[in-house]
Amino acid sequence: MATRNKTLRARLGGLLLAALAPAALSSCAGPVPTHDGPPSDHFDGERFFNDPPMDKDFFDFLRWRFSRDPGTWNTDLAPPEAPPPPPRVEGETLRVTFVNHATVLIQARGLNLLTDPIWSDRASPFARIGPRRHLAPGVAFEDLPRIDAVLISHNHFDHMDLQTLRRLAERDDPLFLVPLANCAYFGDIPTRKCVELDWWDSTDALAGLRIHAVPAVHWSRRGLFDTNRALWSGWVIDGPQRIYFAGDTGWGEHFAEIRARLGAPDLALLPIGAYLPRWFMAAQHIDPAEAILATDVLGATTGMAIHHGCFELADDGQWEAQRTLETLLEARPDGAALFWSPAHGEARQWD
Repeated sequence: MATRNKTLRARLGGLLLAALAPAALSSCAGPVPTHDGPPSDHFDGERFFNDPPMDKDFFDFLRWRFSRDPGTWNTDLAPPEAPPPPPRVEGETLRVTFVNHATVLIQARGLNLLTDPIWSDRASPFARIGPRRHLAPGVAFEDLPRIDAVLISHNHFDHMDLQTLRRLAERDDPLFLVPLANCAYFGDIPTRKCVELDWWDSTDALAGLRIHAVPAVHWSRRGLFDTNRALWSGWVIDGPQRIYFAGDTGWGEHFAEIRARLGAPDLALLPIGAYLPRWFMAAQHIDPAEAILATDVLGATTGMAIHHGCFELADDGQWEAQRTLETLLEARPDGAALFWSPAHGEARQWD
């Protein structure tokens, strides 16, 4: 009986926190962004949307929070035993290092790029509330080479970590590439190099690389009043190899469209975690089986697993996504060559 009461109190506490969180976040999330562009197939003149739209609302969120059956998570903040990345990678060589979560260091043609960097202890605006880090970053911030550009997929706290972005701006003054209406969140971050792109927009701001913003099936919010006021996206980097970074995404026709418009990627960075329960998470996060399917639909030479093992954001256990992925790949003759599931801090190089 005591255990049951403790579980009930924990669920009620989580439910209360979930109910209060949006109001709390709205008080510290800064200005509500606006976009003045014309309506499009993903913008109605006020807010961005997917077609078909997501069918989950706040009551579904409360239903999930109250009925959660989370898997096991452990915390190990010991840094991995991996050498720091080199300052630069020149020529036609591509080097990719999995830091963890959706943070990946991409080194090509003498340039260093980071995707959705987060070195903070929590994916939250608060020091003591919100998803906490269960693994140390695979690369210490002090060991990062000078960063030339940062690609942000959307404004959720585990992908747009303003504390880390401020550290990068103060140290390296990189170019920040973001989907439409996201520069408004940068506030007092000391940079004027924030560039917004719509889906299918491209930039040649980095000599030797062409970068495209591409569609994703997701949503955006950091506070109570800014739901879908800012766009979300994936990114394609054209250089010595073509790299696709999905950010956060549910399943959709955009995978086939990206291949049709931009060509098959050599490497596809695909999220595999935060996928349970499917009735709630499928609209915003693909699962390990869909990550493999996306690799096939994209025609990617290699898929790479990201977005797992670091922050507890859904009901899947810490290593559940990775184990499921590996089991599925074992059933395919080409599984070992098709998909790379790196350890945190692990790097791979292509010539």
